[in-house]
Amino acid sequence: MTPLRICVIAPLRFPIRRPHAGGLESAVWNEVRALRARGHQVSLIGVEGSDFLDDGPPEFVLPSLSWPTGARPTDSTYPPGYLTRSVPALDRALDLVRGRFDVLSNHCLHGLPLRRSAELGVPMVSTLHTPLDPELVDALPGAGSVRFLAVSEHTREQWTRVGVDATVLPNGIAADDWPLGPGGDGLVWFGRIVPEKAPHVAIAVARALGMPLTLAGRIGDQEYADREVLPHVDGTSVRYAGLLDQSALAELIGSSACALGTPAWAEPFGLVGPEALMCGTPVATFGVGGIVEIARRATGMIAAPPGDLGALAEATRRLTRRSTPEFRAAIRATARRHWSLDARTDTLERVFGELAGRPVELLA
Repeated sequence: MTPLRICVIAPLRFPIRRPHAGGLESAVWNEVRALRARGHQVSLIGVEGSDFLDDGPPEFVLPSLSWPTGARPTDSTYPPGYLTRSVPALDRALDLVRGRFDVLSNHCLHGLPLRRSAELGVPMVSTLHTPLDPELVDALPGAGSVRFLAVSEHTREQWTRVGVDATVLPNGIAADDWPLGPGGDGLVWFGRIVPEKAPHVAIAVARALGMPLTLAGRIGDQEYADREVLPHVDGTSVRYAGLLDQSALAELIGSSACALGTPAWAEPFGLVGPEALMCGTPVATFGVGGIVEIARRATGMIAAPPGDLGALAEATRRLTRRSTPEFRAAIRATARRHWSLDARTDTLERVFGELAGRPVELLA
């Protein structure tokens, strides 16, 4: 295998480290880890406090962002300093990539890397993690030579409307991080606690079924959490476990009867579904966006009509009735077959090798 020199450009909001701030940060962290494990030289342009900042110049360490005292943080807006500090710092980091790397892997949600792609002197692969975003759409005229990947067919189709030709490459799950669990009697919901993830719906479903529910994840919208979620947490029927580290989260999911997915928007991929499935835990979810594609391939996942609480509750009831060791093992086996991080990394190596002008057969 011929090692490549790869620069991964991370999003500008959160550090790339465990416990992950969200699915995007998790995907980027796993990409860097997997490529390094295969012997590639991988540098990260990422926010201060990220892992993997040991193999690049100081300019690759971007400023961390913080909200002022008294602000109500949300994941849909940026703190002050995003445009005046973070974006200029990214611009300075991009000045240094020429001659250092064989390929750039772009996961940034700001359009700057796309706008500068033609002048950087390094081929770029840009992964589409979001629906059509005005910032990225406006940057497309400068991205004529960029190779695009999309995390789902749903996302690929959205971007074709603005002329982007992308190849579908789903996010990958590291099977060893999400071991098969024994199941249990309760329900679990995990992810960012924000309106578009709608964990308050999971609370309603759990109450309708008379089953205990544990919520886990980072509060990404404090006002929403204070209004719709935290008042229902009583420590018994509804428990909030907070933002858990990797092993604790996997243990929680693996010891649950069923995971609930309650997206109130069209998820581009829906990473929590395959993560739960990898633990052998069935998933009852609303069928929106890329989640529909996951449900079609999965064992032990039912996609209910969007917003239909009764259908979601019935799907949950059906799945918990089947939660045997054999069923859980089959769920995990299918997850490993379709959403393996190893398989995703195989594809990345082929794509990167082609762009870098390396013989593909040497990048096993």
